[in-house]
Amino acid sequence: MVLRRLLGFLLHNPQLVERLSESRPIRRAAQLTAFALLQAQLRGQDAARRLRGLAAGPAGSLGRRAARFRDTFTRELRRGLRERPGPPPGSQRGPGANH
Repeated sequence: MVLRRLLGFLLHNPQLVERLSESRPIRRAAQLTAFALLQAQLRGQDAARRLRGLAAGPAGSLGRRAARFRDTFTRELRRGLRERPGPPPGSQRGPGANH
């Protein structure tokens, strides 16, 4: 609680904020933050452009790819469930279990 009040007081002191903003570590942190935000924005725009390109491809191409992914995923999941070993005898609990 005391730390919060002290920090609030310091951050509301215009002279201190001005002096901190002129310091090298704070300026460098601001530069790095601006660089990271700009890179994230550019990557987001690039990803959106690529998605639009996929959607604008041959008619239904994206829909066909999604359907193929769904079918393959479902088929592999069912195959994996069939091939897994069953529980050892006597390990079943609940209604109908042999006690």
